[in-house]
Amino acid sequence: MPVIECNAGLSFELVAGRTALLAIDLQRDFLDPDGFVSASGGDPSAMRAIVPNAAALIAAARASGVTVIHTREGYAPDLGDMHALKRERRIAGRDGPLGRFLIRGEPGHAHVAECLPLPGEPIIDKPGFGSFYRTELETLLRERGIERLILFGVTTQCCVSSTLREAVDRGFRCLTVEDACAATTPALHAAAIDVIYGEGNLFGWVSDTVRVLQALKA
Repeated sequence: MPVIECNAGLSFELVAGRTALLAIDLQRDFLDPDGFVSASGGDPSAMRAIVPNAAALIAAARASGVTVIHTREGYAPDLGDMHALKRERRIAGRDGPLGRFLIRGEPGHAHVAECLPLPGEPIIDKPGFGSFYRTELETLLRERGIERLILFGVTTQCCVSSTLREAVDRGFRCLTVEDACAATTPALHAAAIDVIYGEGNLFGWVSDTVRVLQALKA
């Protein structure tokens, strides 16, 4: 079976039928200059820069028959699935150039054009940071026999890290693609990646797009 060479001299086996790519929150509200991140005072340019790597990983997985799963952070129009803390912080629901921020069905909630899901590919709509929180993701993975996840997307320190921690606690073997993740600042991204390495790679494996593509195309 193909092996992905990883940082720290480790390797990650790409087990056929047991591995899925998890593309996390590649949405316009996070990556578009008119989206939620920009309106909140952040600079999405560093995150936008990973889109070619993300698109290449998705395309290679499709070509090799590896399952591709997409996630989107977003909330019901009436905010009925948003808890009180987020309502107090006004995380979502404000009006913007792409519609109400992070509201399902609005233009900003959609994936960027380069990373659109294909018909039939699972889309996990999550009302929180972690992809397992109040979603059917774990059931979907168990039903398909998925035991290994290759994660990438935005933001590294928030939704990617939250999903990674949730997955590890559920026993999934996880590889994070470092240069296909990003945050609004390099420091936040680097700190989140460093945490994965901590205590003997506590949160799994880390590799890069080139090495993952080599394994997918093997």
